[in-house]
Amino acid sequence: MFEDLKQAQPDKILALMAQFREDPRPAKIDLGVGVYKDENGRTPVMRAVREAEKRLYDAQTTKAYVGMAGDLAFDAGMVELVLGADAPKDRVRCAQAPGGSGALRIIAELLKLARPDATVWMSDPTWPNHLPMMKGAGLKIAEYPYFDAATGTVRFDAMLDGLGQAKAGDVVLLHGCCHNPTGANLDMGQWEKLTGLLIERDLFPFVDLAYQGFGEGLEADAAATRHVASRVPEMAIAASCSKNFSVYRDRVGAAILIGRDKAGADAAFSQLLGVARGMYSMPPDHSAAAIAIVMQDPDLYGDWKVELEEVRLRMLRLRKGLADALRRKSNSDRFDFVAEHRGMFSRLGLTPEQVERLRDEHGVYMVSDSRINVAGLPEDRLDDLAAAIVSVL
Repeated sequence: MFEDLKQAQPDKILALMAQFREDPRPAKIDLGVGVYKDENGRTPVMRAVREAEKRLYDAQTTKAYVGMAGDLAFDAGMVELVLGADAPKDRVRCAQAPGGSGALRIIAELLKLARPDATVWMSDPTWPNHLPMMKGAGLKIAEYPYFDAATGTVRFDAMLDGLGQAKAGDVVLLHGCCHNPTGANLDMGQWEKLTGLLIERDLFPFVDLAYQGFGEGLEADAAATRHVASRVPEMAIAASCSKNFSVYRDRVGAAILIGRDKAGADAAFSQLLGVARGMYSMPPDHSAAAIAIVMQDPDLYGDWKVELEEVRLRMLRLRKGLADALRRKSNSDRFDFVAEHRGMFSRLGLTPEQVERLRDEHGVYMVSDSRINVAGLPEDRLDDLAAAIVSVL
């Protein structure tokens, strides 16, 4: 059966993790792995989530299946978190999924069912896992220009020109906030122009909202998605709880659909649940149930928002600290964009050879395209890190 299979290419980030673990240098720095880490290098369990898990443990009386749509209280909470209290509930449907990745994949499968000939347009660059997910669903792929590595800015005019080549009915995969891997985001004026293009060319928006609360704040980070939802007739959103609720290993996400009308939303949702049934049957329950408790309890919800804001502000502090250190060490403004970007990632604009030298000579680990995890920055060693980066330029 397996004799003709070739060894799969190792995942670059997982391979980088293995290299980092095996590196004996005590001053090594891990900027590669895409999880939030606190000042002690830990990915903490958030206070409100821990308390909710305790309550869940005391109150839960069964481990029976929750159904293909998952925890309905969680679903309702996610719709409000993402789309706001004024979301058009008659046209909105939500299913709990195994992480944001699971939401992306089941929506991709639904899009393949709905429009088999559609092309999915993705930003250049985008999160590397977008490509195998969309291809795995059998969708055709194209890219639109997005990031200017030389300036650290969005190539917005080129982006619009690129999407001008899309045909009616094509899908545009968008990062709702905190673009991964670049950290460079559209402003609201650009989102308004982009939304106009989507409507004019009859393109279907598919928003990946993986970092709500990590950029400008919970409400501000949802503003672009809400704007698009208020204008277009239909769209899809894949939301993740891994980052903002820090439940990475428990795999909690939400697949949200907005239909043209109630009948369209119901039909699409029924097909989405059929896709989920064929892929994983039922979503895992534990952390979704805990998150539902957080969302329904005003005190826990308030504490969660406070802790999430602490995380966001720490990353902004690290961004500014690194940008300032790089300005001092390089005597230039080349890296000032790091302070302007938002979210957990930025691309430094280094070559793969420079990235390799950083790893070999200084024990600084990042992926080959020079994407760094801002949360991995050592706050007390930013000058040393900046000096190492400047030394390989």
